[in-house]
Amino acid sequence: MGFRTLEWRDGALWLLDQRKLPASVEEVRVHSAAETARAIREMVVRGAPAIGCTAAYGVALAARDAVRSSDPERTFAAAVEELRAARPTAVNLRWALERLATKRADLLRAGASAERVADALLEEAHAVLAEDLAACRAIGKHGAQLVPDGQGILTHCNAGGLATAGYGTALGVVRAAIESGKKCVVYADETRPWLQGARLTAWELLQDGIPVTVLPDVAAASLLGSGRVGCVVVGADRIARNGDTANKVGTYPLALAAEAAGVPFFVAAPISTVDLRAANGREIPIEERGADEVTHVAGSRVAPHGVNVFNPSFDVTPARLIAAIVTDRGVARPPYEESLEALSLTGRGGGG
Repeated sequence: MGFRTLEWRDGALWLLDQRKLPASVEEVRVHSAAETARAIREMVVRGAPAIGCTAAYGVALAARDAVRSSDPERTFAAAVEELRAARPTAVNLRWALERLATKRADLLRAGASAERVADALLEEAHAVLAEDLAACRAIGKHGAQLVPDGQGILTHCNAGGLATAGYGTALGVVRAAIESGKKCVVYADETRPWLQGARLTAWELLQDGIPVTVLPDVAAASLLGSGRVGCVVVGADRIARNGDTANKVGTYPLALAAEAAGVPFFVAAPISTVDLRAANGREIPIEERGADEVTHVAGSRVAPHGVNVFNPSFDVTPARLIAAIVTDRGVARPPYEESLEALSLTGRGGGG
């Protein structure tokens, strides 16, 4: 891949500004936890795994800020809460915050200095980034086996290198399938209102020389009914214990259309996206964003003044519509209460 979604460089976090793609490739330099939270909230960086990695660096920056504070505990706690509130649906964010906060508490109990804690949390953030990249590679390997040869793959939003430390979850499956020699045609929903499919998925696949066809979200059912699609693969921002999955809004109707067309619907996500604390999709908080994302396109108003707007950023796909959930530890199949818990409890701690 010819780009980096996020990178620690010269004592700061550098983020590829995804708001500017594909027109221009620009970076945003982040120096503090508050700036990190703003970058997450304003979608400079997006995608649950990438948000988790970014949040880890945000905690490391919070620890660095706390060293210079007259009230380090209050400074650190306030920074973590600001990060937590930036995007409430992506469980990877909470997972990263808790992982680094726990490490900090352990180090402080062991008598480590504030400077040593800050250094250790930066190393932990580096580890989160490296682990996410390895997880994406593993997801690709497991998921490629599910992809039928010689048929189309349909995806929604962007679950690629731009949404992760690199390689991608859903697009990791696409990349791995192609790398294994399978002949796959890739289709990407445009994904309104932010157009992550048209702007981001199409851009990053073309960067890798992978042809892709973009379609309006409302054309997905027709495409699925045409017989040209062998499977649907999407990412996830949070997966409940029963397999209900929150992903970019528009995923649920896509799953319904796939069921009607008899096309298998797969979710690809690292195990850190599994939230064993949420029994089902009703317990997943759904972020609602500003009305201007719907009433305006590229800064120009397209809806009349005074109109009401419903703008959830995510929807929840019921587990009954999901044929398999591909994780870095293997493929989970129904009943998900059993398979997801088994995968979550193997190896390092997951999202529960």
